[in-house]
Amino acid sequence: MIKGYRDFIIRGNVIDLAVGVIMGAAFKTVVDSLIAGLLEPLIAALFGKPDLTQVGVFFVRDVAFSLGVVLTALINFLLVAAAVYFFIVTPINRLRPAVTEEEPATTDNELLTEIRDLLKSQQGPVQ
Repeated sequence: MIKGYRDFIIRGNVIDLAVGVIMGAAFKTVVDSLIAGLLEPLIAALFGKPDLTQVGVFFVRDVAFSLGVVLTALINFLLVAAAVYFFIVTPINRLRPAVTEEEPATTDNELLTEIRDLLKSQQGPVQ
């Protein structure tokens, strides 16, 4: 049982996942600062304030419904996605070398035909 646990822990994909989670948590502060420092002030300049929770509030039987809460969540999601894409993904893609396309995979029939032809050429004529 201990050997199985040890094998599980040192397996590459578990360690890769742990590193990914830790890096994601550390990266969250970068994304949050981009949003708070650049994108929210831009929204505030356009709409007058970065918080839209008071927009579209209506009451039904003394219960408050707010479309602004949904709008704020949607805008926050789009801001995070924009920050990640434009400030992280795009620069990283520019730094990566261009990936060359691999040759298309051969089909089983083509592979078997090649093997047959190679075997024929090595055996010589059949008597």
